[in-house]
Amino acid sequence: MPHDWKRSLDAIVADSAEELVALRRHLHAHPEPSGAELETSLLLYQRLDDAGLPVRMGPEGCGVIADSASPASDGAGRVAVRGDIDALRIHDEKLVPYRSTRSGLMHACGHDAHAAMATFAAIALQRLEAAGQAPWPLCWRAILQPAEETAAGARAMIAAGALEGVKSIFALHADPTRRVGEIGVRTGAFTAHCDAIRIAVRGRGGHGARPHESHDPIAAAAQLISTLYQFVPRANDSLDAIVLSFGRLAGGENANVIPEEVQIEGTLRTLDASVRRRTMEQIHQVIRGVEAITGTQIEIAFGASIPSVFNDADAVRLISEAAADDSSGIAVRHIPRPSMGSEDFACFLQHRPGAMFRLGVARDLAAVTALHTPTFDIDERALPLGAKLLARTVVLACQPAAPTDGA
Repeated sequence: MPHDWKRSLDAIVADSAEELVALRRHLHAHPEPSGAELETSLLLYQRLDDAGLPVRMGPEGCGVIADSASPASDGAGRVAVRGDIDALRIHDEKLVPYRSTRSGLMHACGHDAHAAMATFAAIALQRLEAAGQAPWPLCWRAILQPAEETAAGARAMIAAGALEGVKSIFALHADPTRRVGEIGVRTGAFTAHCDAIRIAVRGRGGHGARPHESHDPIAAAAQLISTLYQFVPRANDSLDAIVLSFGRLAGGENANVIPEEVQIEGTLRTLDASVRRRTMEQIHQVIRGVEAITGTQIEIAFGASIPSVFNDADAVRLISEAAADDSSGIAVRHIPRPSMGSEDFACFLQHRPGAMFRLGVARDLAAVTALHTPTFDIDERALPLGAKLLARTVVLACQPAAPTDGA
């Protein structure tokens, strides 16, 4: 029967559901920030090693790579699944047994769930093959990646060889705006290109009682931010997606002292390369104007650029096919527009074809706990759905090509 392997795989995931939930809760209670995921990586390494998989650590002990026991046949390459593992510097305000035990740190973006689902997708694939129930040889890799939030982890894992021998790669992201049992898919642009912005406004400090004797960098920073927020949207076509946001403003130590310098940090998010270039020039134009008006010197640097996640059409088709039967318990929905959020999974897709999908994790859409907030949480019924869909997709992607006539 064509779906026997799916039922077997689903049963393996279902039998592991309690372990899957327990792993996610442990990760949620013990978050680690980007670039310091040492305990998280060791725990995931041990889980995959205990399952009998060949495992290796990522660079500097952060991140994990686990392979199927069977090598690729005929140079076909491995199918990879990726889960991210880092947390955010946000204080957890939930009153749940698995609340973060580390002040000022929490999994507010679902990375604990992503890591747990990718781990158990790998374990389920290993158990499927060990039971002799795989429909064909499976050759895959699980990549558990650090430092997604700082846009450094994907590139570090690629440099460490995570994509060597890989032919395609898949990932998911928790979506609190979708109910459990629903996924969102989209071909092409899935997220925005994101550029980090760092601005230094340098003036001449002085006494707060005599601002005319100084070149106030705080006043200049306020003028700059206000002008950019007004000018950039008005200078561009309203149909061009552009989001410019500043999230950090720092300067001064005393209430009655005008400081010498102010630091500003933010992000620019765009979907089109020409719009991105034009917006950067507009930002420089505004900076030159504010410098002339305020007598300050303003330096800007664009860095930590994350490209757009661009989903391959065949990869999206495989995800949809993996969910498209009565036994999956998953409804597939088309996403009409790309998100203006960013994801460094895009870095993997610059090297290999693949796709990301959104996994519904909401129990009640009227009481959504949004990403990157102190109350973010998921309905844990989504965990086995995500794990089995990742695993099903891997199986389909490993299917041998049909022989051509005359072969």
